[in-house]
Amino acid sequence: MSGGRRRPGCCRIILAPLLACAAFCLLLGGLPLRPRATDKDVFLSDACTDEDGKRILRRLCWDFAEGSAAGDLCPDLCVRGLMVYQRCLYYERGKKVMAVRWRGRPVVLKSQLENLSSYRPLGWLEYQDAGAEDASPLAILHAATLEVRRWLGLAGEGEDDVEEGAHGSPASLPARKIYSRAELTSMWSLLQQEEYAFLRVLQDLSAHVPKVLGSCGHFYAVESLSAGHAWDRNIFSLENGEQRATDVHRLALSFLDMVRHFDDDFAHKVHLCDVKPENFAIRKDLTVVAIDVDMAFFQPKMEEILGHQCAGDDDCRFFDCTSSCDLAARHCRRQRANTNLQVAVRPLSPRRRDWKEELSALSASGRSLCFAETQLADNPLSAAGQVICQKIFRPWFSPTLLGAKAGLPLQVELQRAVRECAAPGQAAVDRDVRLRLLRVLTRLLQEGK
Repeated sequence: MSGGRRRPGCCRIILAPLLACAAFCLLLGGLPLRPRATDKDVFLSDACTDEDGKRILRRLCWDFAEGSAAGDLCPDLCVRGLMVYQRCLYYERGKKVMAVRWRGRPVVLKSQLENLSSYRPLGWLEYQDAGAEDASPLAILHAATLEVRRWLGLAGEGEDDVEEGAHGSPASLPARKIYSRAELTSMWSLLQQEEYAFLRVLQDLSAHVPKVLGSCGHFYAVESLSAGHAWDRNIFSLENGEQRATDVHRLALSFLDMVRHFDDDFAHKVHLCDVKPENFAIRKDLTVVAIDVDMAFFQPKMEEILGHQCAGDDDCRFFDCTSSCDLAARHCRRQRANTNLQVAVRPLSPRRRDWKEELSALSASGRSLCFAETQLADNPLSAAGQVICQKIFRPWFSPTLLGAKAGLPLQVELQRAVRECAAPGQAAVDRDVRLRLLRVLTRLLQEGK
């Protein structure tokens, strides 16, 4: 599959109207409040101090008091004392991440830059009269939608500029509500953060991304989840071996569902370019959540990232997303050579909602689970450099961790499928590896092994 296209008739979610809805949600009374937080365990940065975190939040509240920042969380953070700072989680490479308690619940505050003034301003507001404190919401909606599309790499030709009227401002549109400069400035700073834009677009469409709970100025709050090696360590240290095995199998199935979802359920495939345990979390129901999506990209953005000059294949690696070098053109191929899991699998039927439906449909059709319809990516290196199988599944299902169960037939079959999925060049031999993993994990879960 190239360019993120899907076969005609395949159900998919069209992104353009959703982008408009995501932008509009920012205008209609702020972000929705969804207090669904759970525990969080994150690795603290050596450069991250409480002094830094408190200083940043004091500056944010100063902006709010001056009328420069706005958001539905600002009153709780800056006035009512219902959002209380706990600790700084991350302070390097620009991103600022802090743990806070909001109305008794643990949540995480994030911003790509430290200060609101560091973000690019909404330039055309400067053309308004000095006394003008409002703007057309439809004009802002149009501009915001283009901004989201631009940052996600989804803007097409001719969408680079907002339609302009006199003096460089957006063309006049009827206004239904008045919005302050603080609201517009805060919204614009949020839309310039790719992770925030990505989460807002997928907010009501995916169980595999964290919930955005609200915002204040350039900071946004997300649900707090058990992340990284914390859940990895806890699951494998359970005293009850049977419960441990059941949880691991359910987690693996959730990873497979996430991969299928990101591959098939949108107009453009979602690529995960930084796969490691600390970038995923789990909810209490063992749903896998991609919590750090700074390195998650829709297909058009992925092609833009990969398509640069090269002297060899080593120049065409972007973290876990790899391509190959066209030596004749001295340019990286724009199609990714590997995938989030293994070789690309064509959907067997329009948009399966979960792995149970997929298995049920296969069983009802009488088709073999081991010979499902598949297709290789166009790139000749499509089997190279597998990601989730190599970095997540291989450590989980190693003979060392499995112990005495490692020799059981289903466990042996699972280990073989994981090896073939993870080893460069092997997945092309047996192209149904995802469904093999699905079948074996489901049987293991059903039989409690």
